[in-house]
Amino acid sequence: MAGNTARIAVTVGEPAGIGPDIVLELATRDWPAELVVIGDIELLRQRATELAPDTEITEWEPVTPPHGSTAGKLTVLPVPLATQVTTGTPDPANAAAVLEMLTIACNGCLDKQFAAMVTAPVQKSVINDAGIAFSGHTEFLAELCGDALPVMMLASAQLRVALVTTHLPLRAVPDAVTAEKLTTVISTTARDLQQRFGLAAPRIAVLGLNPHAGESGHLGNEERDVIEPVLQSLRSEGLNLIGPLPADTAFTQKQLSGFDAVIAMYHDQGLPVVKHAGFGEVVNITLGLPVIRTSVDHGTALDLAGSGTASAQSLFEAVDTAIQLADEARPS
Repeated sequence: MAGNTARIAVTVGEPAGIGPDIVLELATRDWPAELVVIGDIELLRQRATELAPDTEITEWEPVTPPHGSTAGKLTVLPVPLATQVTTGTPDPANAAAVLEMLTIACNGCLDKQFAAMVTAPVQKSVINDAGIAFSGHTEFLAELCGDALPVMMLASAQLRVALVTTHLPLRAVPDAVTAEKLTTVISTTARDLQQRFGLAAPRIAVLGLNPHAGESGHLGNEERDVIEPVLQSLRSEGLNLIGPLPADTAFTQKQLSGFDAVIAMYHDQGLPVVKHAGFGEVVNITLGLPVIRTSVDHGTALDLAGSGTASAQSLFEAVDTAIQLADEARPS
């Protein structure tokens, strides 16, 4: 780390998608941190020729802190790709390099070389097509961190939504909503809202799994048998928990005014709402890890890659959040 300036790792993500495009946009701002982009430097230079020809792209020197404004400049820790990129067409041959970017960033955070990491989107299907089991950033980083139990939370200025289950087929969700998993997710969310976001006593709404939160057992037993007992137990430990609430009414403006965060049982129960409320300005924050990781709220947008029309706003928000969390985590 250079002086009092946080050093933030930024991974490029899927090279055939909009990751390189939006990462180049980082050079349009003067950041109050040292940003180290992790990716193929020749790909970035090629894409810059098409989209941002005035951008100065140099290889990162760990011993040389940045001087003056970062605007117009991009510093890259090179991770060469296995094969040439065809914009808009991912190649499984490059999957290992995509994961190597994440590994370098995460290990750098664990070693305190980086204060936080920010990830551009990856194409999960292409990584799996390469024969590598991969369900998402969250799970991959948890394994790198020693099988930590992470929580995916998407946050906008108006709303924070954390997930009990993430990238699972819908038919697998009920069996995955166990008392142990629910306890971990709620406890982790409450702790990180206190420690990372400065909320002394966060008010957390917990959704039910079934329509109408089970309708007293008539529409499902998970609320009665799993969710309610966990909430009662955690309330006895001092957590301020509301629920289980029916998901179809929990996101009304009146209800949300009383919550600091909402815990949803599955991916498409909570994330469509937070993305509708602020798409492009939502940040994906991984709780429960020994490292700070933020990400964008969108995918690889292969159809927009190389066009110069992809918005970098969510990446900007993710970097801003990473810098803020890194500054708050720094010993006073």
